[in-house]
Amino acid sequence: MALLFERVRRLLPGLWAGFLLGVAAVATPAAFAVLVPADAGRLAARILVQEAYVSLVFGAVLLVLERVVARQAAATGQGSQFSTGMVMALGTLFCTVMGYFAVQTQLPAARLGQGALSFGQLHAVSALFFGVKGLLVLALAWRAGAARAQP
Repeated sequence: MALLFERVRRLLPGLWAGFLLGVAAVATPAAFAVLVPADAGRLAARILVQEAYVSLVFGAVLLVLERVVARQAAATGQGSQFSTGMVMALGTLFCTVMGYFAVQTQLPAARLGQGALSFGQLHAVSALFFGVKGLLVLALAWRAGAARAQP
């Protein structure tokens, strides 16, 4: 069971990174390449809704997995109960919540000229959160790939 746990902990960040890269580099640009802008925007918004919920699930699962590893390391005196992996997993969750659930929900009003920030400004903030989340997930995947597997 411990081997399966460790393999899932190492595999999940790579899968998540591939998913985020697919959304950013393939899915949303393809929509704007083949559809009129209004339809492409609606499709991209739908893709990002799904991405946000998938990221919440992946982030929560990864946080739990990293917490278990940190607790085991602390019990053996080899580390803290609050590890770097946990901080990075929390960062991905923060970026998901802020980027999608806080910022993107304001985009329809900004499109109508309402609110303190313009549509472009909110879109840039949302893209920044997505980019930071992607970098954190890539760092988690890098760390998972670099760590030595336990037999």
